[in-house]
Amino acid sequence: MVITTFIIVVLRYAFDLGWVALQESVTYMHAIIFMMGAAYTLKHDGHVRVDIFYQRCSDKTKAWIDCLGTLLLLMPVTGFIIWSSWDYVSDSWSIKESSRNSGGLPGVYLLKTTIIIMAVLLILQSIALFLQNLLTALNVTGEGNG
Repeated sequence: MVITTFIIVVLRYAFDLGWVALQESVTYMHAIIFMMGAAYTLKHDGHVRVDIFYQRCSDKTKAWIDCLGTLLLLMPVTGFIIWSSWDYVSDSWSIKESSRNSGGLPGVYLLKTTIIIMAVLLILQSIALFLQNLLTALNVTGEGNG
């Protein structure tokens, strides 16, 4: 993405050339990085968290908080994302939507599909995290008494 952006800048300012498709490709890459990286970031606890009280809790309490957060916040939100974007994505697929700009990239419908893929990946990752936290909360792993 950085190299493509560099090429766009060089072509524009050094050679007075530009292609809409090349510029849109940066937007596509940026969107894909964020959409496909959300579940990975969740797995590695990289999302922003306000942990004024959380940081002082025991591992067992943190696990219960994370279980509740997954069930009451993450799962409903990802379900809502799928539900609310389904028609948006399917309408795009029905017309094989492409760029509105002349010379733009085709396959906007593929890019829009990443919305649903992101939500599904988040659900799968949240199930894994929920089970991991539930084992910790119930102290099934046999580690310490928390």
